[in-house]
Amino acid sequence: MIAWLRSVVHLLWMAVSVIPYAIALLSASLFLRGLPLYRIAVGWLRVAMLGLWHICGVRWRVTGMENLPLGTTAPAILLVKHQSTLETFLMPLLMPHPLAYVFKRELLFIPFFGWAMSRLDMIHIDRNQRAQAFNKVVAQGKHLLAQGIWIIMFPEGTRIPRGQVGNYKSGGTRLAVDTGAPVIPIAVSSARCWPRKSMVKRPGVVDVSIGPPIASQGRQPDELMREVQGWIEAEMRRLDPDAYK
Repeated sequence: MIAWLRSVVHLLWMAVSVIPYAIALLSASLFLRGLPLYRIAVGWLRVAMLGLWHICGVRWRVTGMENLPLGTTAPAILLVKHQSTLETFLMPLLMPHPLAYVFKRELLFIPFFGWAMSRLDMIHIDRNQRAQAFNKVVAQGKHLLAQGIWIIMFPEGTRIPRGQVGNYKSGGTRLAVDTGAPVIPIAVSSARCWPRKSMVKRPGVVDVSIGPPIASQGRQPDELMREVQGWIEAEMRRLDPDAYK
């Protein structure tokens, strides 16, 4: 009951706080582009995540930061285990580069949140037009990577229940092979505290493990994705062994 009440408070916290940040971002977008708008968006994510920490008692522990590429223009494609909304909010707070998410265009219609996302350097796709969608990902991905913006994708495509393995799609590794950018696999045990399709967040520690970069040059996308999946799923079993008994 206490976790439910705290979760309601956190939901209200996010709903109320997103409005002024979205208005600020939309207003600023009349005059600015790029990094200044991204910083406003990250400001709201920080507010939301601090609320999760202090209201719901959800904390996070990060390992492997030393595996991230160095340099202001060093490219990277982050492929992340997807169990919860938590990792979508947390990753921009952890990474030393701006991130561009690849996401379904329907999210743009969410009041305030989606409207603000439409003004950022992100890649929104129409899933009903798969061939055109991937061409758009490659074209925009190359442009963003050249600016030092990292691409983040969830290869399972949707949030997966704790202890289960989704269908790893090769779109992220196809982009990596096409651009020559290394892949960074990331395992996240977020469903331990914030399960998919659940409003209730339970106190605890979410582990984020950043793997060593995997070179993409000269690789085949499917074979590269099998290596990514192998690392992520083995790491998930190490981070959250109780879920895989």
